Amino acid sequence: MSDDTMAPPTAPEATPAAGDLRDRRSVLRCAAMVALAGAGAPILAACGGDDTGSAGGAGTTSAPGSAPTSAASSAPSSAPSSSAPASGGTVLGPASEVPVGGGKVYPEAKVVVTQPSAGQYKGFSAVCTHQGNPIGSVEGGQIVCPFHNSHFSITDGSPVSGPANAPLPPVNVAVEGSNIVQSA
Repeated sequence: MSDDTMAPPTAPEATPAAGDLRDRRSVLRCAAMVALAGAGAPILAACGGDDTGSAGGAGTTSAPGSAPTSAASSAPSSAPSSSAPASGGTVLGPASEVPVGGGKVYPEAKVVVTQPSAGQYKGFSAVCTHQGNPIGSVEGGQIVCPFHNSHFSITDGSPVSGPANAPLPPVNVAVEGSNIVQSA
C-alpha cells in the first residue's frame, strides 16, 4: 500500500464571497458601536434594513405611536430635552454633568466636553489622534484614551503623555439654558 492512498482526502479551502465579508464587517461594526455607545436598541435598529435607508435605517422616522417605545423609555432621567436648541445645534446633555476640572465623554456624538475652570466649557473630538480609537474618560484633569494610554489636556486638547503627538481637534460647544450644545 502506498503513502498517498493512506492520506484522507482534503476538502478545498472555502473562500468567502465579497458579499459575505461585507455582511460580517457590518455586523462587527454594529457590535462595536453598541459596546461604545451603550445604547443598543437605537444602534441595532440602524443595522437593519436595506442600504437605501428606507427600511428602518438610521435616518428614518415613524409616525408617533408606530415605533416601539422601549428605547425611549429606557433613557436616563438626566437626558437632555428633545426640543431643538435655539442655535440649531445638537444638545449633548446637561451642563451639570460636566464637573469643574474634569469633563464628560459623549460617545454617540464623538465629543468630549471639559470645564477647566468654572463656567469655561471646551469641546474636543472624542477620537484619539494616535490611532483613531474612542476616548474613554476624563480623569485626574486629563482626557484619557484607554487603548494606548494617551492623555490630553482638558484646557486645549494637547497631548500630555502617551503615544499620541497631535492635539484633539476642537469642537464648537456652548451652554444654552442648562444644556451643553454642539454647533457646526
